[in-house]
Amino acid sequence: MKTNQEIGTFFVRVILGVIFFLHGLQAYQGGLEGTAAFFGQIGIPEFMAYIVKTIELVGGIALILGLGTRIFAALFVPIMIVAIITVGLSKGFVGGYEFELSLLGMALYLALSGSNLLSIDGLMKHKQQSNEAKFN
Repeated sequence: MKTNQEIGTFFVRVILGVIFFLHGLQAYQGGLEGTAAFFGQIGIPEFMAYIVKTIELVGGIALILGLGTRIFAALFVPIMIVAIITVGLSKGFVGGYEFELSLLGMALYLALSGSNLLSIDGLMKHKQQSNEAKFN
């Protein structure tokens, strides 16, 4: 039987994955040159736009599938911290960095707890445990 916490964590993982996937997809569809130029304007090397948006795109898909959840969630943490510091703080909390702070909290939670319900990570963990049980 799945606990409410496992079910809640599943929803956090999938929602966070959808948000990051769509942000990465939008950047790729619109051309990353504009994002790179924006990064340059706020003092971040332009090539970082390609890295960040790739992490968002691939990491979003991975979270939806539950593959490398802790790793990708941990990669989202510094992205959100930098977004808050470079853009959000100057706008204040409401209408400024509230959204990024929410994503940061979700990413921190998943980085620390993981999410095995309906995930590739969970299937691999179960398979590994089954194999270990056969040999013990």
